[in-house]
Amino acid sequence: MSITSTYETTISADPTVPMVRLEREFDAPPEKVFRAHTDPQLYARWVGPLGLHTEIDVFDCRTGGAYSYRMIRDGQEFGFSGCFHEIRPNRLMVQTFTFDGAPDDVALERIVFEDLGDGRCRLIATSLCESFEARDAYLASGMQEGVQQGYRKLDAVLAE
Repeated sequence: MSITSTYETTISADPTVPMVRLEREFDAPPEKVFRAHTDPQLYARWVGPLGLHTEIDVFDCRTGGAYSYRMIRDGQEFGFSGCFHEIRPNRLMVQTFTFDGAPDDVALERIVFEDLGDGRCRLIATSLCESFEARDAYLASGMQEGVQQGYRKLDAVLAE
């Protein structure tokens, strides 16, 4: 499956704080991009790299809610979970993020949906990790490729 996009995701690591920052524009209004992040059926369609199937176990996207999902490929499962700390429709999500394979490395994520006008949105996400080692392991995990491919799949979902 080949998916092209007008936009690429900028991924940077802060040199002074164990944080990763993602920035990406979409040809869709914030309401639509936000919905794709909060509707479990839509989320499962685009999250993660190509070749992985996502199964949602829990997805209670509200302030105080929680989530849990698995990405599956060739009989291998990779689980992720967290809590939604703050949900402000079409503007902000604050959540924790934990990979089941590293349960002690919980990240705090903040996702901002910025209205650019003309039916466009900029997504800015920061992930504050437990340590520089955890951040570096996150970056070395292949997350850059997974994020790029996932957002290209999101472009296709938003175009429907």
